[in-house]
Amino acid sequence: MRRSERKRETPDLGILSSRTLFSLQKELYSRLSEMGEPHVRPRHGAVLAYLDVEGSRASDLAAQSGQHKQVVGTLVDELVALGYVERQPDPADRRAKLIVPTELGREHMVKSDAVLAEMEAEHARAVGEEAYAEFKRVFKLVAERQTGTR
Repeated sequence: MRRSERKRETPDLGILSSRTLFSLQKELYSRLSEMGEPHVRPRHGAVLAYLDVEGSRASDLAAQSGQHKQVVGTLVDELVALGYVERQPDPADRRAKLIVPTELGREHMVKSDAVLAEMEAEHARAVGEEAYAEFKRVFKLVAERQTGTR
């Protein structure tokens, strides 16, 4: 059996995770585009998915998303230009900056959360509520173990 056939029949965690991620991103950003958000791209998720409504430090966004600080800085620059976030002084440390969502950014976060909740509900209906809840519980444990987070 060729490797590609074997991986199709018994995909490993990496293949399953990447298929799920890329498909989820494609559907999410397609739906967001239909909702009037055509400029945000999957790469912007490294910032927007982890951004607190009150604002977050770029270093925290980098750590949470697994991206380099330079990558996050570039993404923040793009999102500033698109009007989704702005940089503000951090009240806890005037030397630091917070990345804060604008009104447009907050609206995007609400839309994105709603679309993802809808997608999850569709999966739960397809495989059963209990099975999906157990899948999420176990997948969270695997992700925590893999990343060394809790």
